[in-house]
Amino acid sequence: MSDLAPNASPTGQRILLVEDSEVVRMLTVEVLEELDYSVIEAAEAQEALRVLRSDEHIDLLMTDIGLPGMNGQELAVAARQLRPDLKVLYASGYAESVEIDKSEPATRTDIIGKPFSLDALRDKVQGMLGN
Repeated sequence: MSDLAPNASPTGQRILLVEDSEVVRMLTVEVLEELDYSVIEAAEAQEALRVLRSDEHIDLLMTDIGLPGMNGQELAVAARQLRPDLKVLYASGYAESVEIDKSEPATRTDIIGKPFSLDALRDKVQGMLGN
């Protein structure tokens, strides 16, 4: 029997994944869970903000930049107003043309291009979360 609380991961780290494509979201969740992260899913920014306003522990916000309505960068700004130390990993099919805030330390903000390999996702997330 496990001593882990429901939704807890062996790493003790939780990722809020915001992705409007159901297929991409499902595959990303599967990979992250295989890496022993606990994942909370959101299909759009408003759903993610509800989670961020709650008492849920979140170590990393991973968000698609091209979300409908409030985009991923706008979500990150709102998220940081609620949780100033939150780490943010952007995902974008246009990563090379996306401008992210360069004043952020690399350990707090990064970007991964889509489609990404499983190894690239693992390396980005582990690098940001320090494991």
